[in-house]
Amino acid sequence: MSTDNLPKHIEHHLKSSNLLTDVVIGMSDGLTVPFALAAGLSSAVSSNSIIVIAGIAEICAGSIAMGLGGYLAGKTEQDHYESEVKREMYEVENLRDREIAETKEFFANIGLSEDLQNKATEEIAKDEKQWVDFMMKYELGLDKPDPARARKSALNIGVSYIIGGLVPLSPYFFVATPGEGLKLSVIVTLLCLFIFGFFKSKITGVNKWWGAIRVMLIGAVAAAAAFGVAKLFS
Repeated sequence: MSTDNLPKHIEHHLKSSNLLTDVVIGMSDGLTVPFALAAGLSSAVSSNSIIVIAGIAEICAGSIAMGLGGYLAGKTEQDHYESEVKREMYEVENLRDREIAETKEFFANIGLSEDLQNKATEEIAKDEKQWVDFMMKYELGLDKPDPARARKSALNIGVSYIIGGLVPLSPYFFVATPGEGLKLSVIVTLLCLFIFGFFKSKITGVNKWWGAIRVMLIGAVAAAAAFGVAKLFS
């Protein structure tokens, strides 16, 4: 039967991206933490230079810390995968009957007949590497990570943090007093948080407007808390 006359069905699925994940992590913290710091200092000091210096120091330290966290997470994922590969290879070589039973069980769970279970298992078991790759993906649910993932994650998160952190700090470069800088910083940062939340929610498939408002409110609460604490003790 020809399918030429059937209406085309376009599937809309989110294709998760490591880059997207890294940017979200780095940008969200970069927009929020320096914003809260600048807001807090604005109520405690009278010089923009202090806020700028402290803000730049925080952005440098924060980007390094966040990047290092991303690197360690990526390295841990890779090390875990490699250790599981070694374990599966050992089991394939030394516990073959048990691995055959587990492979047949997988095929049984997806509805294959016993005859097809045996044939599929026999075919996969001919190549030990193919068999191990199969078990890694379908028994353990592990995909092979990108060997460069740790380095890429560190760079992506660190750069995103720097870009996000410069947004709330930038107004203090162009005004005379911390009070003026804070007013502009609030407007610029909340707007950026709203836009960032909107697009993040759009990409992840949740309600765009509520997602944007939620991200903006989180930043606003953090800044207000820092401002209030600094005001209380200044």
